[in-house]
Amino acid sequence: MTEISDYRSRIGDPGSRRFETFSYLPPMDRNGIRQQVKYIVSKGWNPAIEHTEPDNAFGHYWYMWKLPMFGETDVDKILAEADACHKANPGNHVRLIGYDNESQSQGAALVIFRGSA
Repeated sequence: MTEISDYRSRIGDPGSRRFETFSYLPPMDRNGIRQQVKYIVSKGWNPAIEHTEPDNAFGHYWYMWKLPMFGETDVDKILAEADACHKANPGNHVRLIGYDNESQSQGAALVIFRGSA
């Protein structure tokens, strides 16, 4: 059996905090994020962008950036909205959500910009 690691994510150390599945992997570059957006679109999920202050990331509501992009399939438009949210809220975490209409849940969620803690 493989040894299980403690990732040492602690509330008292904002830099160590983990968000969603991908935060346990090495940071994603721009192309990796693009691939995730393509995956969300390929599944027919509705992309949405949310943001919040780093101190509120765990116990508070994340703010919705505009409305979900129902039916949007243009990866560049989705990434442009994520960039616009990050530019308007440079200190906030920004995450991309893929809403699955069939299961009425999030099919994907990943933090694509980390705010300063």
